[in-house]
Amino acid sequence: MPRKKLYNTSEIVYSTDPEFKTDKATEQTVTLPIDEQTLKVRLDAKHRAGKSVTIIEGFIGAASALEDLGRQLKAYCATGGAIKDGVIIVQGDNREKIFQWLMKAGYKKTKRM
Repeated sequence: MPRKKLYNTSEIVYSTDPEFKTDKATEQTVTLPIDEQTLKVRLDAKHRAGKSVTIIEGFIGAASALEDLGRQLKAYCATGGAIKDGVIIVQGDNREKIFQWLMKAGYKKTKRM
């Protein structure tokens, strides 16, 4: 049975409207200052084969700033992790370690969940 070809239809290829702007062109996120960021640090083990991960969510800002923060947290905890959908995922139960690091770095509105 032949496979069906899947095409990406979410992006517009051509528009005749001279005032048309894509979402990517108008989307410019402003990164909030560190002391105004409200981050939530929580533990999660769902759909991870019983392994626990620490999740940091609530960051408002540019993707590059989020990636920098994720890289710093992963290096501090000496573990792996990922940045997906605006959420930082750090392997293992590092809630207390990450919370203390964020408080020292100036993220005063951080909450433990």
